[in-house]
Amino acid sequence: MTDSLAPIDPRLQALLDKQAITELVYAYCNAADRHDNEKMRSLYHEDAIDEHGQFFEGNAMAFIDTLPAIQENMLILHHNVTTLNIVLDGDRAEGEVYILAFHQVQGENGPMDVLIGGRYFDKYEKRDGVWKYSHRAVVADWVKVDEPSTVNLEHPMIEGSRIGKPKQVDPSYDFFEIFQWGKGPQAYKS
Repeated sequence: MTDSLAPIDPRLQALLDKQAITELVYAYCNAADRHDNEKMRSLYHEDAIDEHGQFFEGNAMAFIDTLPAIQENMLILHHNVTTLNIVLDGDRAEGEVYILAFHQVQGENGPMDVLIGGRYFDKYEKRDGVWKYSHRAVVADWVKVDEPSTVNLEHPMIEGSRIGKPKQVDPSYDFFEIFQWGKGPQAYKS
């Protein structure tokens, strides 16, 4: 029988911390894509900073308060994490997260597609045993714009498929039982 108070091997603790941060990053993508701003709020510390280009720079909670207006014209959001570089320093960590983010935006002349290749520069802190964002900055490395949109959700290849939607009308909210999307601040944790 092992002593439950025995210290964890530092290498194992590093893996656990990196996994928790990775899940935080993935939860952010889900919250952004589903326009689930309650979930988004649960991912940041109250005093966190968010730098989101032209949209916002300042307190992350204030940024999240502006999201309904920002998201109003975004018909589709689809964030994909490709590379995570995470370095730990006790209860602090930093991450360079590579992303591909697709946006379909309703413009004056109809929908347009914006595909951004970029990165998040992140700072995380573990407080009360939970990793959250303390600072996030968006970096754009390239962008591709198609106006008008080339997305076709009525193509015969996807006939009969569930179609992703913003907010809790997305089919994932009804399909999953274990994920608990949108069920409070710790819903993203495994």
